[in-house]
Amino acid sequence: MPTRKGKMTSDALEILHRRYFEGDPARLAELEAARASATIARAAYELRTKARLSQGELARRIGATKTAIADLEDDDFNGDALALLQRIAGILNKTVEIRVVPRRAKRRAA
Repeated sequence: MPTRKGKMTSDALEILHRRYFEGDPARLAELEAARASATIARAAYELRTKARLSQGELARRIGATKTAIADLEDDDFNGDALALLQRIAGILNKTVEIRVVPRRAKRRAA
């Protein structure tokens, strides 16, 4: 598939990005939302495992269910994931920091 400059590429992620996301603001917004959700899921998992807590123990400490913790870590939580992450961070004496950074010139689909 030709690149923007007319060069061919065999980079599957680049091809998928151009085919399904490039030039489509709605799809790009969905992609960014999915990336943010995945970041929250990874952060929750890392906080819990570094604290050497089971999902059940963490859930008890923050007044949630084990299922909520599992769903958050699986990036399948149907609620305010950021608020739950903040509760997890708080019980572990941490804080959640949100940053806004410039976009990279070449953004990958995954």
